[in-house]
Amino acid sequence: MAIPGFGHPPAYYFMWILPRNLFSRLCGFVADVRIPRTLLTPLIRLFSWKFGVDLTEATQPISVFRTFNEFFTRHLLPDARTVDPDPDVIVSPVDGFIGEFGTIKKGRLIQAKGLDYRLADLLEDPERTKHYDGGVFITIYLAPHNYHRIHSMVEGEVREFSYITGDLWTVSPLGVHHVPGLFARNERLTTFLATDKGECALVKVGATVVGRIKVCYHDLVSNRSGAKNQKIVLKTPFQVNRGEELGLFELGSTVICLFPKGQIELGELEVEQKVYLGQAIGRFCTDSKV
Repeated sequence: MAIPGFGHPPAYYFMWILPRNLFSRLCGFVADVRIPRTLLTPLIRLFSWKFGVDLTEATQPISVFRTFNEFFTRHLLPDARTVDPDPDVIVSPVDGFIGEFGTIKKGRLIQAKGLDYRLADLLEDPERTKHYDGGVFITIYLAPHNYHRIHSMVEGEVREFSYITGDLWTVSPLGVHHVPGLFARNERLTTFLATDKGECALVKVGATVVGRIKVCYHDLVSNRSGAKNQKIVLKTPFQVNRGEELGLFELGSTVICLFPKGQIELGELEVEQKVYLGQAIGRFCTDSKV
């Protein structure tokens, strides 16, 4: 229900006045605090019950964790997820829910019904904006109960990435449906993946309470005071197979998969569809460039 005369739910205005970045850094600090197991284990059980976390998939029992971040960033058992064996298949990089997907039309992506945003604002890179315009995007939201590590959707190598500072609005339905240009306003870290079918990209979007975004191929950590935008070329390319880990969220957020025109065909996806790491979400076109 909206506040009369304002047009947004009350929670929106609470989020508007909240110092979101500072609050999220504080959440990250608290999540790193070592808590006695006699207190932490019941808290993890309560969180898992509240949000529906499947604890049977974790490599370690919850009694081993010493901080909430260790629990949030838990590893899965080797057989918990299966990567589609077809080498031409694009796989989901995370567990989550499909937010939106489709064609990038005239440089615009769909955020939610009746709301879109500019690719140029998301990437802040004119050449890459041209590269991905007319292509395909898939937005996947990670809920609090999801596995929080991020994997590669393709086989290739990371040669460069970009980090763009920004706000930390919630990426829950409250933010998605009420904050214009949400994904292009929030902090984000984009991994560019070079494949034998051309480049594609994986955008990791920060959010309220997400303490940090980390990647496997560099020591940059998001949500630091005084951080500046960066475009970094790796001295040694980071080789990655489909389904191999690229990074993590400390608590859930959103990823946006970007593909240039003619590179892939989308799978049979639906908005709000549940997807799992390694599941097919698309396929390289047979005539994709090599």
